[in-house]
Amino acid sequence: MLYKEIHIGSFIKERVDENEITMERICKFLDKDEDAVEGMYNSRSLDADLLLRWSKLLEYDFFRLYSSHLILYAPPAAANKNQQKSDKIPYFRKNIYTQEIKEFIMKRILSGDMTQSDVIKEYSIPKSTLHRWLQKSDING
Repeated sequence: MLYKEIHIGSFIKERVDENEITMERICKFLDKDEDAVEGMYNSRSLDADLLLRWSKLLEYDFFRLYSSHLILYAPPAAANKNQQKSDKIPYFRKNIYTQEIKEFIMKRILSGDMTQSDVIKEYSIPKSTLHRWLQKSDING
């Protein structure tokens, strides 16, 4: 599954190939040698600053892969009223589903890989939200 296991190096290599970016340009932009770049292609994870540079070079938000993983696989946060929130870091609503997430879920249902009940249990997507997506896909499909 696309978002369950993330091997960031593979995704980067695929994007490099799609865009036909030369190794020379990559090395110059990242200030790394070819061996270091090849090592990154084989890496499951990368430092955030390095991933940001890759995202800029390849004009692709690699962080979205991780955000999608969190939306699909992280358990919902318990509502703790005593928990203090800092004004120094931003907080994001977890229940915002990207179009990629919606399409991923819809493909799983339409292909028969998962039932609606399976999706609700596995990804903690509210039943009403899933039904809204299904209705829209029927109208547009």
